[in-house]
Amino acid sequence: MTRAGGTDGVEDVRPRIHRQPAVGHGPNHVEIEDRLTDELASVVAGARRRALRDGDRQIDTAHLLHTLLEFDPEVRAVFDGPHVARLLGYLVQRSIGYGLRWQIGVEDAGAVPGGPGTPGWSPVAARAMAQAYERAERRGERVAHGIDLLAVLVGAAGSRAVEVLGNISVDVGVVARRIARTGEGRAEGCVVGGDGGR
Repeated sequence: MTRAGGTDGVEDVRPRIHRQPAVGHGPNHVEIEDRLTDELASVVAGARRRALRDGDRQIDTAHLLHTLLEFDPEVRAVFDGPHVARLLGYLVQRSIGYGLRWQIGVEDAGAVPGGPGTPGWSPVAARAMAQAYERAERRGERVAHGIDLLAVLVGAAGSRAVEVLGNISVDVGVVARRIARTGEGRAEGCVVGGDGGR
Protein backbone atom coordinates (compact mmCIF):
# COMPACT_ATOMS: atom_id res chain seq x y z
CA MET A 1 0.00 0.00 0.00
CA THR A 2 1.47 3.30 -1.11
CA ARG A 3 1.93 6.01 1.50
CA ALA A 4 2.74 9.66 0.89
CA GLY A 5 5.67 11.39 2.45
CA GLY A 6 5.34 14.48 4.57
CA THR A 7 6.39 15.92 7.84
CA ASP A 8 3.09 15.57 9.66
CA GLY A 9 1.53 12.70 7.76
CA VAL A 10 -1.88 14.31 7.55
CA GLU A 11 -1.72 16.81 4.71
CA ASP A 12 -2.53 14.67 1.67
CA VAL A 13 -5.78 12.75 1.21
CA ARG A 14 -4.78 10.87 -1.93
CA PRO A 15 -2.97 7.89 -0.38
CA ARG A 16 -5.09 5.14 1.06
CA ILE A 17 -3.61 5.24 4.56
CA HIS A 18 -1.83 7.97 6.51
CA ARG A 19 0.30 7.82 9.62
CA GLN A 20 -0.66 10.21 12.36
CA PRO A 21 1.14 10.21 15.70
CA ALA A 22 -1.73 11.87 17.58
CA VAL A 23 -4.05 8.93 16.99
CA GLY A 24 -1.82 5.88 17.10
CA HIS A 25 -2.23 2.65 15.25
CA GLY A 26 -2.56 -0.70 16.95
CA PRO A 27 -2.48 -4.28 15.73
CA ASN A 28 -5.99 -3.98 14.29
CA HIS A 29 -5.20 -0.89 12.23
CA VAL A 30 -4.49 -2.75 8.99
CA GLU A 31 -7.42 -5.07 9.56
CA ILE A 32 -9.73 -2.07 9.71
CA GLU A 33 -8.27 -0.17 6.78
CA ASP A 34 -6.87 -2.69 4.30
CA ARG A 35 -10.01 -3.18 2.19
CA LEU A 36 -11.16 0.31 1.29
CA THR A 37 -12.14 1.83 -2.00
CA ASP A 38 -10.12 4.93 -2.84
CA GLU A 39 -13.14 7.03 -1.90
CA LEU A 40 -13.57 5.41 1.51
CA ALA A 41 -9.82 5.56 2.12
CA SER A 42 -10.09 9.32 1.60
CA VAL A 43 -12.94 9.38 4.11
CA VAL A 44 -10.83 7.59 6.72
CA ALA A 45 -7.85 9.85 6.06
CA GLY A 46 -10.09 12.89 6.36
CA ALA A 47 -11.60 11.62 9.60
CA ARG A 48 -8.11 11.09 11.00
CA ARG A 49 -7.04 14.62 10.08
CA ARG A 50 -10.22 16.02 11.56
CA ALA A 51 -9.66 14.15 14.84
CA LEU A 52 -6.14 15.58 15.03
CA ARG A 53 -7.29 19.10 14.23
CA ASP A 54 -10.14 18.97 16.76
CA GLY A 55 -7.86 17.69 19.51
CA ASP A 56 -9.68 14.35 19.76
CA ARG A 57 -7.82 11.23 20.77
CA GLN A 58 -9.77 8.91 18.50
CA ILE A 59 -11.66 8.77 15.23
CA ASP A 60 -15.34 8.46 16.16
CA THR A 61 -18.54 7.97 14.20
CA ALA A 62 -19.21 11.72 13.93
CA HIS A 63 -15.80 12.20 12.26
CA LEU A 64 -16.70 9.42 9.83
CA LEU A 65 -20.13 10.90 9.10
CA HIS A 66 -18.61 14.34 8.51
CA THR A 67 -16.04 13.14 6.00
CA LEU A 68 -18.52 10.79 4.28
CA LEU A 69 -20.69 13.81 3.56
CA GLU A 70 -17.69 15.77 2.30
CA PHE A 71 -16.12 13.09 0.10
CA ASP A 72 -18.86 10.72 -1.10
CA PRO A 73 -21.53 11.97 -3.53
CA GLU A 74 -23.45 8.69 -3.18
CA VAL A 75 -23.79 9.31 0.55
CA ARG A 76 -24.87 12.91 -0.04
CA ALA A 77 -27.53 11.65 -2.45
CA VAL A 78 -29.29 9.96 0.48
CA PHE A 79 -30.13 13.42 1.83
CA ASP A 80 -31.60 16.44 0.12
CA GLY A 81 -29.36 19.47 -0.47
CA PRO A 82 -30.59 21.66 2.40
CA HIS A 83 -30.14 18.87 4.93
CA VAL A 84 -26.62 18.15 3.70
CA ALA A 85 -25.81 21.83 4.20
CA ARG A 86 -27.33 21.77 7.69
CA LEU A 87 -25.42 18.63 8.64
CA LEU A 88 -22.11 20.02 7.43
CA GLY A 89 -22.81 23.36 9.10
CA TYR A 90 -23.54 21.60 12.38
CA LEU A 91 -20.59 19.22 12.19
CA VAL A 92 -18.08 21.95 11.47
CA GLN A 93 -18.90 23.51 14.84
CA ARG A 94 -17.60 20.48 16.71
CA SER A 95 -14.28 22.01 17.70
CA ILE A 96 -15.90 25.14 19.13
CA GLY A 97 -19.23 23.91 20.40
CA TYR A 98 -21.09 20.72 21.20
CA GLY A 99 -18.12 18.46 20.48
CA LEU A 100 -15.97 19.87 23.27
CA ARG A 101 -17.72 17.65 25.81
CA TRP A 102 -16.76 14.62 23.72
CA GLN A 103 -13.05 15.29 24.25
CA ILE A 104 -13.22 14.09 27.85
CA GLY A 105 -14.77 10.71 27.07
CA VAL A 106 -14.66 7.76 24.71
CA GLU A 107 -17.44 6.84 22.30
CA ASP A 108 -18.21 3.34 23.54
CA ALA A 109 -21.99 2.95 23.26
CA GLY A 110 -22.75 -0.76 23.20
CA ALA A 111 -19.10 -1.74 23.46
CA VAL A 112 -18.05 -4.66 25.63
CA PRO A 113 -16.45 -3.20 28.81
CA GLY A 114 -12.77 -4.01 28.94
CA GLY A 115 -12.82 -5.54 25.47
CA PRO A 116 -9.84 -5.21 23.13
CA GLY A 117 -9.70 -1.85 21.41
CA THR A 118 -8.10 -0.40 18.31
CA PRO A 119 -5.78 2.50 19.15
CA GLY A 120 -6.79 5.63 17.30
CA TRP A 121 -10.41 4.50 16.90
CA SER A 122 -13.38 4.67 19.22
CA PRO A 123 -14.85 1.20 19.90
CA VAL A 124 -18.03 2.20 18.03
CA ALA A 125 -16.17 3.54 14.99
CA ALA A 126 -13.92 0.47 14.77
CA ARG A 127 -16.95 -1.80 14.97
CA ALA A 128 -18.72 0.27 12.29
CA MET A 129 -15.82 -0.21 9.89
CA ALA A 130 -15.85 -3.98 10.49
CA GLN A 131 -19.60 -4.11 9.92
CA ALA A 132 -19.26 -2.09 6.71
CA TYR A 133 -16.93 -4.82 5.41
CA GLU A 134 -19.44 -7.47 6.42
CA ARG A 135 -22.17 -5.63 4.55
CA ALA A 136 -20.01 -5.50 1.41
CA GLU A 137 -19.14 -9.19 1.73
CA ARG A 138 -22.81 -10.15 1.89
CA ARG A 139 -23.14 -8.37 -1.43
CA GLY A 140 -20.23 -10.37 -2.82
CA GLU A 141 -17.65 -7.57 -2.76
CA ARG A 142 -14.27 -7.55 -1.06
CA VAL A 143 -14.11 -3.80 -0.45
CA ALA A 144 -16.45 -1.55 1.49
CA HIS A 145 -17.97 1.60 0.04
CA GLY A 146 -19.09 4.80 1.71
CA ILE A 147 -22.74 3.79 1.50
CA ASP A 148 -21.91 0.60 3.44
CA LEU A 149 -20.43 2.67 6.23
CA LEU A 150 -23.38 5.08 6.22
CA ALA A 151 -25.80 2.15 6.52
CA VAL A 152 -23.95 0.97 9.62
CA LEU A 153 -23.64 4.43 11.15
CA VAL A 154 -27.36 5.18 10.98
CA GLY A 155 -28.04 1.88 12.76
CA ALA A 156 -25.54 2.50 15.57
CA ALA A 157 -27.92 3.51 18.34
CA GLY A 158 -26.30 5.76 20.91
CA SER A 159 -23.41 6.68 18.65
CA ARG A 160 -22.22 10.23 18.11
CA ALA A 161 -23.19 10.05 14.43
CA VAL A 162 -26.79 9.19 15.35
CA GLU A 163 -26.79 11.95 17.96
CA VAL A 164 -25.71 14.48 15.32
CA LEU A 165 -28.36 13.29 12.88
CA GLY A 166 -31.04 13.51 15.53
CA ASN A 167 -29.98 17.02 16.48
CA ILE A 168 -30.94 18.29 13.04
CA SER A 169 -34.10 16.14 12.82
CA VAL A 170 -32.85 13.48 10.44
CA ASP A 171 -34.98 10.35 10.78
CA VAL A 172 -32.37 7.58 10.79
CA GLY A 173 -35.05 4.92 10.33
CA VAL A 174 -36.10 6.52 7.06
CA VAL A 175 -32.46 6.78 5.96
CA ALA A 176 -31.88 3.09 6.75
CA ARG A 177 -34.99 2.00 4.85
CA ARG A 178 -34.01 4.07 1.85
CA ILE A 179 -30.53 2.55 1.74
CA ALA A 180 -32.02 -0.95 2.07
CA ARG A 181 -34.43 -0.35 -0.81
CA THR A 182 -31.65 0.62 -3.16
CA GLY A 183 -30.70 -3.05 -3.43
CA GLU A 184 -26.93 -2.95 -3.47
CA GLY A 185 -26.69 0.19 -1.39
CA ARG A 186 -27.33 2.61 -4.24
CA ALA A 187 -28.86 5.68 -2.68
CA GLU A 188 -31.10 8.05 -4.54
CA GLY A 189 -33.61 10.72 -3.75
CA CYS A 190 -34.50 12.48 -0.50
CA VAL A 191 -34.99 10.48 2.67
CA VAL A 192 -34.83 13.06 5.42
CA GLY A 193 -37.47 14.21 7.85
CA GLY A 194 -40.51 12.12 8.74
CA ASP A 195 -41.62 9.04 6.82
CA GLY A 196 -41.87 10.65 3.41
CA GLY A 197 -39.07 8.37 2.20
CA ARG A 198 -41.08 5.18 2.67
